[in-house]
Amino acid sequence: MFKRILSVIAVLLVIALGYLLFWPVPVEPVAWEAPENRGYVGDFAPNQALADIKRIDLGEHSGPEDVAIGPDGLVYVSTHDGTILRHEPGSANTVKFADTKGRPLGIEFGRDGDLYVADAYKGLLKINPSGEVSLLTNKTDEGSPILYADDLDITSEGLVYFTDASIKFGAEANGGTLPASLLDLIEHGPNGRVLKFDPATNETTIIHQGMSFANGLALTSDESHILVAETGGYAIHKIPLNAPETAKPVITNLPGFPDNVNDNPDGTFWIGLASPRSVPVDKLSGQPFLRKVIQRLPAAIRPKPQRY
Repeated sequence: MFKRILSVIAVLLVIALGYLLFWPVPVEPVAWEAPENRGYVGDFAPNQALADIKRIDLGEHSGPEDVAIGPDGLVYVSTHDGTILRHEPGSANTVKFADTKGRPLGIEFGRDGDLYVADAYKGLLKINPSGEVSLLTNKTDEGSPILYADDLDITSEGLVYFTDASIKFGAEANGGTLPASLLDLIEHGPNGRVLKFDPATNETTIIHQGMSFANGLALTSDESHILVAETGGYAIHKIPLNAPETAKPVITNLPGFPDNVNDNPDGTFWIGLASPRSVPVDKLSGQPFLRKVIQRLPAAIRPKPQRY
């Protein structure tokens, strides 16, 4: 009896080992060298600057990814369930403005008064002042689909620059923005890109590509460059619009995963760090095989974002 139990255990261990080593997973991890994480020290040391922050009740809605101030002075917010909310500052008045029926992420108002939306499920959208939603583009001129529209900014001439976070792990096809982002980050492939939409010609062109999860995007005040967050590289890149091939990182080795980028009236920029860096992900940056093994583990024990 004891030998039979040992045999069963041995068989189960062989099956488990075979699963961990050979079971197919959607990621093909790429080896890279994560920079040493210095953590939240120096310029990134914890402080009390936001101690008196005021929270706005969004009711049944959650996941506010971005905000934009409308021509009417009201605050517009994109939420997880597809709803764009409109909030009146200084009051408790928050109402539904529109519904993209997707997953709206970055939002910005154009000079035309319309709200432009990078929707991770739908592509690049436009919403008029009446709340009517229209699709601008969901693929490039060469035919590649936009699978994870993330953030955007608009020039004074109406050109829309926006990120497609991953051309491999689409947000809708992989169960949502968070699951898709985790797949892309564990793979660390060159799947992110920056696109341009020209409303005069309806052309959607690729400006820059090869980034590890292209995320937040903002124009410089003179509209000569864009800043783009490369979430998987812990970096912010500056891309000249007249020579995007000369893009270079201007901030590196951030202590967290950079997400949204927004311009500030004084010429500086706000950058949101979605989560502190993951120790296992950094330590295994040069071990693509082990990262693939980790992807075979139950989701509950895989590396996941930390609240901070």
